[in-house]
Amino acid sequence: MAARLKEQYRDTILPELMKELGRKNVMNVPKLEKIVVNMGVGDSQTEPRLMEEAMESLALITGQRGSIRTARRSIAGFKVREGAKIGCMVTLRGERMYEFLDRLLNVAVPRIRDFRGLSPKSFDKQGNYTLGLREQTIFPEVNVDSISRVRGMNVTFVIKNSQSTEDSRALLRKFGMPFRN
Repeated sequence: MAARLKEQYRDTILPELMKELGRKNVMNVPKLEKIVVNMGVGDSQTEPRLMEEAMESLALITGQRGSIRTARRSIAGFKVREGAKIGCMVTLRGERMYEFLDRLLNVAVPRIRDFRGLSPKSFDKQGNYTLGLREQTIFPEVNVDSISRVRGMNVTFVIKNSQSTEDSRALLRKFGMPFRN
């Protein structure tokens, strides 16, 4: 069975965007290429089990095992050495990407405390959108009792065929992204 949002994109969002953006070719319409979920674990140098815990919660949230990221260079101010394990990330594509987007928009985002909408200014020059979450406990898959530290994460939506941030914003709005006015 295909993901609900994937079918919605194919059946309703794609034709609406073609009409709204004035595109004649289906291949020229903005499309969600991948979602990258990144969790920083800078304090894992003193306690290695924190990295394992972060990897487990990231796997629960995304449904996919993550990869460990290492520091590219040493930074004395942050007490980080080159090659030290400082984070973990997951890249979601295809069905898992749409399933994660569905859970993020319909389950996790409404559970954010004092939520007033997502910032409409978090787009980069290529039209990709990055969303910062303060805690992983907004996802119902994560058991609050099993984590020792609340961690934040960055969720980046990589959009291809976007000619401007307005194109990307229109696509994410069609998916139901609750942007602040």
